[in-house]
Amino acid sequence: MGHDVYTLGLADELGVIKEAMKEVEPHVAFNLMEAFHEVSTFDQNVVSHLELLRLRYTGCNPRGMILSRDKALAKKVLAYDGIPVPAFTIFPVGRVVQRPKRLRFPLIVKSLSQDASFGISQASVVTDDARLRDRVAYLHEGLGTDAIVEQYVEGRELYIGVIGNERTHAYPVWEMKFADMAGGAHHIATARVKWSTSYQRKHGIHCGKARLLRSGMAEYLQFLAKRVFHLLQMTGYGRIDIRLDNDGQPWVLEANANPQLAYGEDFAESAHHEGVSYEALLQRILNVALQWKADRAG
Repeated sequence: MGHDVYTLGLADELGVIKEAMKEVEPHVAFNLMEAFHEVSTFDQNVVSHLELLRLRYTGCNPRGMILSRDKALAKKVLAYDGIPVPAFTIFPVGRVVQRPKRLRFPLIVKSLSQDASFGISQASVVTDDARLRDRVAYLHEGLGTDAIVEQYVEGRELYIGVIGNERTHAYPVWEMKFADMAGGAHHIATARVKWSTSYQRKHGIHCGKARLLRSGMAEYLQFLAKRVFHLLQMTGYGRIDIRLDNDGQPWVLEANANPQLAYGEDFAESAHHEGVSYEALLQRILNVALQWKADRAG
């Protein structure tokens, strides 16, 4: 692509960033961090550090990362502005599990703070109070995280990639397709569905462009994704996860700042379907980063 690249690995020290800046005088940092100090959410603090150093970076700004990653807060922000989100409640670690009457089964139980489907399995969809208590206990005791319990939406699993800052563009609507799942299995993105290639092959699970028969639905979903991106103050690039229920009603599940960028993954593939090569996509991400100014936020 014609760029001079300096690779810098971070573990638990920030000083190396300043040293690298003095040595190579970079124009922009391509942020591919998964964690800092072995804590996945600490990467938002590293991005804040980059802003204080006045070094531009790819991906989402710290505020957008905080808002989008807090699943409960994000849902409250979106619901306030009329975005359809499933009803939910939170069970912090140590709290007695008492289901609110407004939540009716089936429900899905997720970690409040983990991403990448960590902790999600077929057992996450519960149909009675006993299973609800058991699944929440699994998250509390096994993973050590608070639990978010949502109304389960039966339907299609859709993803929309969004790129930009103030001006955004949404790529084609992508869908996780379950061709050979056993009868009665829930069509949800469990950890095995996302990360086990052997499981994907066995059950015919693959992602591709969504076939949406209703006129205007694809455009509406892209509009909805961009709206969510802006409401959560995201920048750079992100992916919005939506369930389309059996009546054709979309429900926003969550927003993912800095989603997986690897070649062949959903974000890159949806861009490629629009005619954007992988190299061109990376260049677009760099261009968006160079246009973003941290002092615009606030």
